[in-house]
Amino acid sequence: MADRTNWLLVSAPENFETSRARGFDIAGMKSRHRKKADRVKAGDRVIYYLVGVKAIGGISEATGPYYESGEHIWTSSKEGEEYPFRFPVKPLFIRDKDDYVPMADLVPLLEYPKRWPPEHWTLAFQGNVHVLGDADYQIIEDAVRGRKQQPI
Repeated sequence: MADRTNWLLVSAPENFETSRARGFDIAGMKSRHRKKADRVKAGDRVIYYLVGVKAIGGISEATGPYYESGEHIWTSSKEGEEYPFRFPVKPLFIRDKDDYVPMADLVPLLEYPKRWPPEHWTLAFQGNVHVLGDADYQIIEDAVRGRKQQPI
């Protein structure tokens, strides 16, 4: 889908579970990502990459534009840092807590992490927000949905 953006949000597993408890009604970006948040539109996909466990927890779909809120929902490793830029989402494909998709299994198939040496693929997913191409998105969606991966 050419006019859709595929956002990969980097999050702690605890924050993903907080979103699960809320029914995946909203997603958030940190304060330094206002320009990216401003680009979010209904129909965009949101992929949740979970640090620490280095896995994909699921995918949701944005259902509207971003708004700003100071309500504390998620916890940051940086003291006092919030996720003020929020946008409504609906869950599409969400994995159970003990069944996340290991990113290491997907990295050899993805284009985005090829900018980094293979042994340092985790560098590709540092920071809070990344934009992935449609081919990478489809590989991740297939994995989250449980479809078999085919080497490229």
